Amino acid sequence: MINDKLPKMWYGGDYNPEQWDEEIWKEDDRMFKLAGIDVATINVFSWALNQPEEDTYDFAWLDETIDRLYRNGVYVCLATSTAAHPAWMARKYPDILRVDYEGRKRRFGGRHNSCPNSPTYRKYAKLMASKLAERYKDHPAVLIWHVSNEYGGYCYCDNCAEAFRVWLKQRYGTLDALNKAWNTRFWGHTFYDWEDIVVPNALSEEWGGNRTNFQGISLDYRRFQSDSLLDCYKLERDELKRITPDIPVTTNLMGFYPELDYFKWAKEMDVVSWDNYPSLDTPFSFTAMTHALMRGLKSGQPFMLMEQTPSVQNWQPYNSAKRPGVMRLWSYQAVAHGADTVMFFQLRRSIGACEKYHGAVIEHVGHEHTRVFRECAELGKELQQLGERLLDARSDAKVAIMYDWENRWGIELSSGPTVALKYVSEVHKYYDALHQLHIQTDMISVEEDLSQYDVVIAPVMYMVKPGFAKRVEEFVSRGGTFLTTFFSGIVNENDIVTLGGYPGELRSLMGIWAEEIDALLPGQQNQMIIRGKHGELEGSYDCGILCDVIHAEGAEVVAEYGSDYYKGMPSLTVNRFGQGKAWYVASSPDAKFLQDLMKTICAEHGIQSVLDAPAGVEAARRVKDDKAFTFVLNHTAEAKTVPLGDAVYKDLLTGKEQQKQCEVPARGVMILEKL
Repeated sequence: MINDKLPKMWYGGDYNPEQWDEEIWKEDDRMFKLAGIDVATINVFSWALNQPEEDTYDFAWLDETIDRLYRNGVYVCLATSTAAHPAWMARKYPDILRVDYEGRKRRFGGRHNSCPNSPTYRKYAKLMASKLAERYKDHPAVLIWHVSNEYGGYCYCDNCAEAFRVWLKQRYGTLDALNKAWNTRFWGHTFYDWEDIVVPNALSEEWGGNRTNFQGISLDYRRFQSDSLLDCYKLERDELKRITPDIPVTTNLMGFYPELDYFKWAKEMDVVSWDNYPSLDTPFSFTAMTHALMRGLKSGQPFMLMEQTPSVQNWQPYNSAKRPGVMRLWSYQAVAHGADTVMFFQLRRSIGACEKYHGAVIEHVGHEHTRVFRECAELGKELQQLGERLLDARSDAKVAIMYDWENRWGIELSSGPTVALKYVSEVHKYYDALHQLHIQTDMISVEEDLSQYDVVIAPVMYMVKPGFAKRVEEFVSRGGTFLTTFFSGIVNENDIVTLGGYPGELRSLMGIWAEEIDALLPGQQNQMIIRGKHGELEGSYDCGILCDVIHAEGAEVVAEYGSDYYKGMPSLTVNRFGQGKAWYVASSPDAKFLQDLMKTICAEHGIQSVLDAPAGVEAARRVKDDKAFTFVLNHTAEAKTVPLGDAVYKDLLTGKEQQKQCEVPARGVMILEKL
């Protein structure tokens, strides 16, 4: 439970009362009660209001807001207001302003506009956190601290350059070690002095955002910037914890956001929270995978759904309205995959600036007689009825997919073999196959304990970090199944190729050697032809993007390529290693292949679907103590019949018994508890 002051699924969202007057506040209080809102996230962008001058702090408005909300039954998720610095600070201390990728000094404006290595920013952000903690440490309304907001963006200023050199000294110790790690004899890049090292941007090593001459330099700068922003979070977190040790601390993450290593960040957070903004056409399996990743950041601990829109967004190219029922459906999808809160951005729509067209519980019309408000109020009522029944329920998955931000950075910075290779997309292909089969799946880090799983999948594990290969070998030797793919085992943590043949440190485990990597042109395909029948695998399947030309070195050849000069060579192998198996998928196959392969592997371990649901219906499960809660989510615009087998269930949302089969309405939800 995140905080037992409010032992239910929190319901609410971002609230900006500083943008409104007292008459509007009265309406907010009334309408929050109608909607069942019990948590408001406040003070997110209020630094300018809280500190109008360097030596002046004014929290009177915040005192009044917190007291008013609490009197009306609403608790607060209290942000630290440091997500955008005040104008006076930029004017007086220009070191706080970022320098962009092109080397241009920013001016005041926007948000996330503070250099993470600015002494000014760090000084005043830390001070603000301490003043807030001292002032509200005993206020019964405060449930959780929310540090800054959606951290992100890199800086390339002189402060960052100097801090980068310090970071490198701590990582490598000596210039000799650094030169070796970065392979700087290439292109005569040897560094003779730490001051020779400059930030890798458009003025030095990089171009186009993710193209670089030196992968090692650019990779380390991403690590450094992620760590720099994390240090800013920790400065505030430590002040909050020093004064309010029993109040949890979080900051809102952004799913597969590319710039920050969230596995590293999650270690410093009491609870993970994140902001979910899919488009109307985002595959619902991708949203499910992102929820699973957020759950996996802290080894399966439930997370906070900090933001979602009740209706429309404002920043996507096409901001479609959520159709009737979709807000409720997607909210429960988050709960199904581990959320213990349902919260929105925003509770009332702004009237000006770039978010005035972003949806809200209370729309511009200002009353409760809207479709969006009615849906929010209905969901609020349901969450009240559910109480604490689902809180802290966990996943019981026996299948896990590995994801690694540094591996992603390495692939994206690579100078080959193809621009068509997208790490997140390849990971999603495997998750989607399992999702279509309704097989419960976790998303985990490369450091996660593997003993709780039967099957571990690591698509495109390009970068093999120290100790990784040994841990996987131990997992497989004890009876586990490990699967990896083309373009795996290529480099070490410094993006230096592991010599001796691909897949490097994984070669013995996989029982294969990859001699070449062939990049296929857009629209070009090869085939994976199964030798006979192997489980559910039979016949021929299409594949593309990359084809590893491999030789079996003890592995069984399950499929061969169907065309080109490597026709007849292995495209799918399985190697027995100890008591387990290691699969190697040498290309990027079609969806049918992946579903058949996942069926085959899961059947070998007796891993079954959550439910035998039809296409368009998602089935997921959370367990708590000796009870399992099965979520049935109909993502289609028509009712669906779902077989339930011999078990008898109770739907927690309606109280009705369900047996043999259930009829799930269009975009409907059921939460089934076995009787």
